[in-house]
Amino acid sequence: MIAPMQTIPTHPESRGRNWNWIGVLPFFLFALLFLILPTSYLMVGAFQDAEGGFTFANIRGLLEDNVVSAYWISIKISAASALGGGLLGFLLAWAAVLGKLPAWIRPTLMTFSGVASNFAGVPLAFAFLATLGRVGLVTVLFKKFLGFDLYSTGFSVLSFAGLALTYLYFQIPLMVLIVTPALEGIKREWREACDCLGGTAFQYWRYVALPVLWPSILGAMLLLFANAFGAVATAYALTGSSLNIVPILLFAQIRGDVLHNPNLGYALALGMIVITGISNAGYMWLRSQSERGRT
Repeated sequence: MIAPMQTIPTHPESRGRNWNWIGVLPFFLFALLFLILPTSYLMVGAFQDAEGGFTFANIRGLLEDNVVSAYWISIKISAASALGGGLLGFLLAWAAVLGKLPAWIRPTLMTFSGVASNFAGVPLAFAFLATLGRVGLVTVLFKKFLGFDLYSTGFSVLSFAGLALTYLYFQIPLMVLIVTPALEGIKREWREACDCLGGTAFQYWRYVALPVLWPSILGAMLLLFANAFGAVATAYALTGSSLNIVPILLFAQIRGDVLHNPNLGYALALGMIVITGISNAGYMWLRSQSERGRT
């Protein structure tokens, strides 16, 4: 006679409270203090006047010609640096991951990219002024040894082109960091299958690799756009008030002695949050599409 099997009761590992969430508490605290509360303060201030009363005057102020011009110039600079940084960063990442370069180049590039992508503000502005200013090192060397006056072409490090070029210093490394995982996801079997079927390298990239990489590339460029659009310290330190872009106009409204209207500054900041938020949302959606396409 076989004895009936006894069911062993299962119990949870611990009936006490789960304290694992404490590990993410610093993150939530940081997000609350430096993201949620400041954003809420800006949203409230954008709809208040100097006395604290409710008004739409600050939002209507965003439609003034100088404000619209500042937004448009900021969008063009951000788009130019995003396109340039995206293209050059993708080529660098492709060369490091798939270009069969020496093994030491890839970790060196990734380490440099991690540092350079966070190098901005006053040090970066000073570096470009010392390099490409009117008496900068590169400008002087071009004129002395090549007889080429860089500033005779109309170039200025304080202009649209100069600021976009400065942004490329941290845009290119950021693109390298973002797109490298996508390039690592390209399977070698895909290229081998294309070769076995008689496909050329152009056909492989046109019909196989780029359709897979395109969401990642476009999403990374949207992130670069948001990164450049929100860059305040570099733009102000480099150009001062010589270029009418949103970060400088925002600084003038909040800290300026003449154009002092903090509530209009809050509205300007709210507009920047909306634009960068749309870009980040597009990046996250495209990233999800890219991950879904590789599964």
